[in-house]
Amino acid sequence: MSIIEQAIERMGQLKRAGVDIGEDEAPAATPEATPPAAAAPVPTPPRAAPVPAGPVTAPHGQPAPPPVERAIVDTSSRYVELDLERLDAMGLVVPSSPRSQIAEEFRVIKRPILANAHGKGAAPVDNGNLIMVTSSVPGEGKSFNSINLAMSIAMELDNRVLLVDADVARPSVLNLLGLPPAKGLMDVLLDDNVGLPDVLLRTNVEKLTILPAGMPHKNATELLASGAMRALLVELAHRYPDRIIIFDSPPLMVTTEAPVLAQSMGQLLMVVEAGRTTHTMVKQALSKVQGCPVRMLVLNKARYARTDGYYGYYGYGYGYGTDSETGEPGRAN
Repeated sequence: MSIIEQAIERMGQLKRAGVDIGEDEAPAATPEATPPAAAAPVPTPPRAAPVPAGPVTAPHGQPAPPPVERAIVDTSSRYVELDLERLDAMGLVVPSSPRSQIAEEFRVIKRPILANAHGKGAAPVDNGNLIMVTSSVPGEGKSFNSINLAMSIAMELDNRVLLVDADVARPSVLNLLGLPPAKGLMDVLLDDNVGLPDVLLRTNVEKLTILPAGMPHKNATELLASGAMRALLVELAHRYPDRIIIFDSPPLMVTTEAPVLAQSMGQLLMVVEAGRTTHTMVKQALSKVQGCPVRMLVLNKARYARTDGYYGYYGYGYGYGTDSETGEPGRAN
């Protein structure tokens, strides 16, 4: 029997005994008999303001950060439109002509390069995704080959390409692509307030991004050999495992920048002009390369007899730190 029932029974006994306890009196309050106090009304918290849909949301219903900050992160790289019809007319590889002769030639050239970049070559290659394209002297077609190689690799399903114009004394990549001068590599190395995303150019070729040379500088060699450049190369090599970085570098025999840059590369592709570049020039140029384990040659501007098939005859020079005397046939303007 509960305390309340006991109290009611006791009151009944007192009434039967003639004890006047008053009709309005209530049994003594007990902890169980005391009804719980009415809870004070809890104010309803104001509803959070609607947050724009997107991947970033704040916890506990708080408004999300301003979307402008997110936009800066995602769209700081500038978008440029390449005139693919113009490039096709120039004899360059373009996605719209995947079966052209030049496209087939660079399919052959890129295969060993991609194998090394992904660790599937004859031996492991450090920084295998950093590829330097150079020549002995100016005019052999290195920039033409750099662009074609980058375009061809960008047509792969599993690779993205960053084309770097590292010929800071005589940049030509933007001009060949029909683009105006822009900030680039030198500006990142010289100005702490300029970051890599600020100077990258995204293109209408989905997997191709361009890093221009930027402003020429009298201390270009020292900048390319600086700690800032080495840190930049480490970031480029390891930040995106699916990205291949093509450096259009200066000729080996006329500048000091190219040998310095080659020290950080995993692969070197040397363009040799058919009928012009001598065997001695090739050997002298390659003797300036220190530290780059893989060196290949591309024979450019070659006239060769076509076979009865579609592709023609190809040969290439390829080695791990060795000299080669033959190269891939290619084209240049």
